[in-house]
Amino acid sequence: MSADTVFDQYAYPPIKPYDSGLLDVGDGHQIYWERVGTRGAKPAVFLHGGPGGGCEPDYRRMFDPQQYDIVLFDQRGCGRSLPHADLTANTTWDLVADIERLRDMFGHQKWLVFGGSWGSTLALAYAQTYPERVSELILRGVYTLTKAELDWYYQYGVSEMYPDRWEHFIAPIPEAERGQMMAAYHRRLTGNDEIEKLRCAKAWSQWEGSTISLLPAADRIEEFGDDHFAIAFARIENHFFMNAGWLEEGQLLRDAAKLNGIPGVIVHGRYDMPCPLRTAWELAKVWTDAELHIVEAAGHTMAEPEILSRLIEATDRFAR
Repeated sequence: MSADTVFDQYAYPPIKPYDSGLLDVGDGHQIYWERVGTRGAKPAVFLHGGPGGGCEPDYRRMFDPQQYDIVLFDQRGCGRSLPHADLTANTTWDLVADIERLRDMFGHQKWLVFGGSWGSTLALAYAQTYPERVSELILRGVYTLTKAELDWYYQYGVSEMYPDRWEHFIAPIPEAERGQMMAAYHRRLTGNDEIEKLRCAKAWSQWEGSTISLLPAADRIEEFGDDHFAIAFARIENHFFMNAGWLEEGQLLRDAAKLNGIPGVIVHGRYDMPCPLRTAWELAKVWTDAELHIVEAAGHTMAEPEILSRLIEATDRFAR
């Protein structure tokens, strides 16, 4: 089942923004934002994945437009934000500050925060920094950027599940450098050889595109290989992961008790390759106001039917 088919079956109909713009957040960055739904309804913010993925029109469809006033934005350096693929002043804490700028700009006292994959990391960082600003929290594919999680995906673990696709991922890197794959990619993604940079960006991006769903999706792999998308996605993601998100090791789980008092839902696929289920399991044990839903026949992507269904159920419930 294609992503379009899944969204048409489970999500709300396509919708266009009722307002949009660019916000100058300093440091040379302008972030694209848009609002959909009903002005003055329940406030919510959607945090996309990657980092470096940008927002897609389908993300607007996760909420009842009659019940919600939703803000979506492209994080620094990706999507429609400017400058494209820029790594300057682009950290987790810069993005947390951007979320708070948007909340203040739109005059919301509190809002529902929705984040999947890297968006879950950012949502946790924001909610632990500003718990008083979060009415509810919905997370999908929880990721906390620990060394174990990063090694599992970029060094040894998922490589054993997808040996055929791993071969494509390691192909641009000489054998002598494969003991530190993230570092080897970082040298090339931040280097001066533009041909090599694009080749590595596409390989990095397509590794993710080929491993995030339970069943393969050729159209997704092709989309992740698009030059414009891949260069921002790979450069920004690698930049964040090389720096462990500017987080202390284990910080987001260590500080999860700060979320208590915030109602939440965690939706996680049993066979999520990029984001091992163990992390969501441990988070739910500390964050006692959260419900954990383990989706048995699912991988990582939001376009898995039962994952999408569970997420829509959560936004509908919190609207009530």
